[in-house]
Amino acid sequence: MRWLMKSLPLLFVLLWTGSGFAAAAEYQLTIAGMKFSAPPAELHVGDMIVWRNDDIFRHTATARDKSFDIDLPPKSEGRMPIGRAGAVDFYCRFHPAMTGTLDVRP
Repeated sequence: MRWLMKSLPLLFVLLWTGSGFAAAAEYQLTIAGMKFSAPPAELHVGDMIVWRNDDIFRHTATARDKSFDIDLPPKSEGRMPIGRAGAVDFYCRFHPAMTGTLDVRP
């Protein structure tokens, strides 16, 4: 019990200092039926996007501003950390009608 009493101040400091920071989240964007799923509304810098291609065709997730270009063979996935805030339009290089927009907050 004595060790618990000595550990309480350290535990309090660790909990208190960490409470102001949000942990990075991981989101999945799926390609199925020649369409991207809707991007999540709450993307933030530092979050991770997992692009998943459930189609039988090869696709890409390519930013129009060239900030990312993820190659996605059939039945594969690729991971991408979000590095900056702002709106980023993306598309598939092989199927340009497949489009979407990431809206990233700081």
